[in-house]
Amino acid sequence: MIKQLLACSALASILISCNTKDEKKETKEDVLLSSLDTTVRPSDDFFEYANGGWIKKNPIPNEQSSCGIGNLVFEENLRRTREISEEAAKSGAAKGSNEQKIGDFWSSGMDSAKIENDGLKHLQPYLDKINAITDIKSLLATVSEFRKLGSYTVFADFVTQDDKNSEVMTYKLWQGGIGLPEREYYFKEDSATKNIRNEYVKYISTMLHMAGDDSVSANKAATDILAMETKLAQASRKLADLRDPYANYNKIAIADLDKISASIDWNNFLNTEGVKNIDSVIVGQPEFFKALETILKSTPINVWKSYVRFNLISDFAGSLPDRFGVAAFNFNKLFSGAKERRPRWKRVMQSEENAMGELLGQLYVKKYFNETAKKRYIDLVEAIRDALKERIKNLSWMSDSTKEKAYAKLAAVTKKVGYPDKWKDFSAMTISNDSYLQNIVNANTWQHNYEFNKLGKPVDRTEWGMTPQTWNAYYNPSNNEIVLPAGIFTVPGFKDEELDDALVYGYAGASTIGHEITHGFDDEGRQYDAKGNLVSWWTKKDEEEFKKRAEAIIKQFDEYEPLPGYHINGKATTGENIADLGGILIGLDAFKKTQTYKDGKLINGMTPLQRYFLGYALSWQFHFREESLRNRLLTDVHSPAKYRVNGPFVDVDDFYTAFNIKPGDKMYRPDSLRARIW
Repeated sequence: MIKQLLACSALASILISCNTKDEKKETKEDVLLSSLDTTVRPSDDFFEYANGGWIKKNPIPNEQSSCGIGNLVFEENLRRTREISEEAAKSGAAKGSNEQKIGDFWSSGMDSAKIENDGLKHLQPYLDKINAITDIKSLLATVSEFRKLGSYTVFADFVTQDDKNSEVMTYKLWQGGIGLPEREYYFKEDSATKNIRNEYVKYISTMLHMAGDDSVSANKAATDILAMETKLAQASRKLADLRDPYANYNKIAIADLDKISASIDWNNFLNTEGVKNIDSVIVGQPEFFKALETILKSTPINVWKSYVRFNLISDFAGSLPDRFGVAAFNFNKLFSGAKERRPRWKRVMQSEENAMGELLGQLYVKKYFNETAKKRYIDLVEAIRDALKERIKNLSWMSDSTKEKAYAKLAAVTKKVGYPDKWKDFSAMTISNDSYLQNIVNANTWQHNYEFNKLGKPVDRTEWGMTPQTWNAYYNPSNNEIVLPAGIFTVPGFKDEELDDALVYGYAGASTIGHEITHGFDDEGRQYDAKGNLVSWWTKKDEEEFKKRAEAIIKQFDEYEPLPGYHINGKATTGENIADLGGILIGLDAFKKTQTYKDGKLINGMTPLQRYFLGYALSWQFHFREESLRNRLLTDVHSPAKYRVNGPFVDVDDFYTAFNIKPGDKMYRPDSLRARIW
C-alpha cells in the first residue's frame, strides 16, 4: 500500500531469521542485562551500551541482510507456521477447507522437482499475451490484466479510503513503474549506486535471455528499459514530497483522465482491472501521468513488451525453476548484503504468509496467543491514551480550541489488539497441489478482487491490514486506529508474565503503542480528524507552532550520517521520528503511574527508570549489513535502528537523569536544541 498504513513501529522487511543459538542459551537470564556491552558508556552511545553485547554474540547469518530481535520472533513464527502447514498437508482435509488450502500451497511450493520439470509452462500463457501486443492500446490492456496476477508495471494504483471522506472507498493512481527501489537510484553518482545501475541492466538481460531472448536482443532491451525507467523516475516526486497528503490528493472525474494521459484507454483499463461503482479517481501526482503520456508515445513498443516481460518473470522468479530465483537473489543482495539464499522452506513459508497470512493466523492464534496477555496490552493502550491526553492538556503552545479537537480525536482512536474479531472469507481462493506458480497467481487474483470489490460498498472498519503473527504494528489515519498484532509484543524466549513492567512499558508501551498512537498527531497524521478525514482542525497559529517544533527534529536527524556520504533524510523520516519521541514520552508518563515505578526497587542493579529506557532500546536491537543500511537510507521513512534509540533519547530529560548524562558527553544535547512537541 502507498498511503493506507502509516509508519509501522517495526519494519516488516527486516523480519528474517538470524542465529538463535546464544539467545536460547540465555533464555531465562535478564534479557536486558545479557544484552549490555559494558565496555561502552551509556553517555557515549546508548544504543551500543544497551544492545552491543547481544550484537557481538549474534553476527548476521550469510542468508540475511540484518539480525535483530524482530528476526528472532520471525524465526520462531516461521517454525510455528511451518508446523501448521506440514500438519495441514498430512491431514487429508476436505477440498475448499482452510487446512486444504494451507497444505496444498505448502506442498506445491516444496516440490522443487516438479517446479524444475514444469519450467515456464505455467507462465507461458501470459508470455504469449505479451507477444501479442502490437500497440499502446494492447500494451495497456495487458498491463491492466497482469495487475490481477500480481505484476504491476508502468504506474501504481490501489483501492483505499478517500482521505477527505473516510466513509467511502476510492481508487488511487500513483507514480510507479520503476524497477529499482527508489527514484534516487537512477540519479546518484556515487560508485555504489552506479554499480547497482550496471548490475540492474545485467539482471534484466539475464532474465530475458533465460526466458528465450538471444543475448544481443536481451542486452539491447535491458539498456533501453533502464533508459525508459530513468524517464519515469525523473517524473516522480521525491520520497519526502510523498508525505504531503494535500499535495498528493487530486480528485479527477474518470471522464477527464484522458486530459493527463490521452494515450491510455482509461475506460478499458479500469474495466479490465475491475474498477466499478465510482465516477472519479484520486491522482497522487498528475505531473507523473502527464510525463507518462510522452514516454508512452516516444518509447518503441518492443521496449515496452520487453519491460512487461521482464517484470512478469522477475515478479514470479521464486516460483519458477531455480535459475530464475538465483538470478533474482544475486541482484537483490546488492540491497540486502545477504551472502546466501534462504533455504526453500523459509522462502515458501514467506510466500504462503504473503498469499494467505490471515488464513494461517486463524490457526496460529488458536495455538499460541494468551488471552491474559491480550488484556495486559489492552489495558496498556488505555494507560498510554490517558498519558497523551495529559500531555496535550499541559501544552503551553497549543490553544484551547485545538486541544478540544485533539481530545476528541484521541478519544476516538480505535484499538485493535492481538487478532481480528472477524476473519476474512477465503472460500473463493482456489489452491491445489498442481502448480506453485498458479497457486500464487490465484492468491494474488483473490487479493486483487477482494480489494477492488470494496468500491461502492461501506467501509469495513473491522478489517486488519496485518496478520496476528506479524512482528509489526501500524496507525491508519483514515480509520483513526492503531493495530497491534499479537506478534509485536513477543520477547523471544519469554512468556509475557515473566516480563517486568519497566521492560514492557519501554518495549511495548513506548516503541509500539505510544509510537502508533502518536502517529495520529505527527506531521502527516495530525492533518486527519477524529473520523479519519483529511481536514484542517488546527488554528493557523497552532499549526505554525507545530511546524516549528517539527523542524527541530528534521534538523536534528539531518545531522546523522550512518554511512559516509549517506545522511538520514530528516524530512522524509519526520513522522517516524516524531512518533518515536512521542511514544517514549507518553510511555514514560504512563509508567510513572505504576506501582513498579513508585516502589523504585532495583532489578539486577537497575532502577525502574533505567530498565524503561533499556526496554525501549531492546525493541530496536538490530544490526544491518552496509548494503541494506544504504538502501534504507534512500528508501525508508524510518531512521535506522540505532538512531531510533539515540536520536529521541537525547531529547528526553528523564534520560539524562536516569544515566547521569552531563555536558561534554556524546549523548548530551543542549536543552535549547532538544526537540519539544508532545
